[in-house]
Amino acid sequence: MSELKSLAEFIRETREKAGLSVSGLAKKTSLTIEQIEDIESGKELFLPATIRQKLAKGLKVNPSDIKQFERILLVSYDKITDEYIRSIKKAILNGDTENLRCPICSSKLNVKIVKLIDLENNIALHPKAQCSKCSFQIK
Repeated sequence: MSELKSLAEFIRETREKAGLSVSGLAKKTSLTIEQIEDIESGKELFLPATIRQKLAKGLKVNPSDIKQFERILLVSYDKITDEYIRSIKKAILNGDTENLRCPICSSKLNVKIVKLIDLENNIALHPKAQCSKCSFQIK
């Protein structure tokens, strides 16, 4: 198999080599056509284990063959600067959370503010964020 760069390319090429259409793979895996299309378009970068297993079975590959392409995308973490993280935290504290998106996959960030109390009973607000699709988070 040629050197592939993304999960989307791997799934699409493997499906095509197996002679399956998108709808054929969807039927074989009990996934929806939309789920397959989202994966093949690059919209889904990280897969839940159940979806990875269904795809692996339908494509007749090992789940680890699929997972290796998910890991490649983690390199993006190196490009996220401290300044960028601070800007997200500031937006959360200011209540500007409506348009916050994951810097890796552009999915909506789930945010919250945790109230912490220090030894002198001072309240400190600590913003947190977690991507709704991939493993990105701010602790």
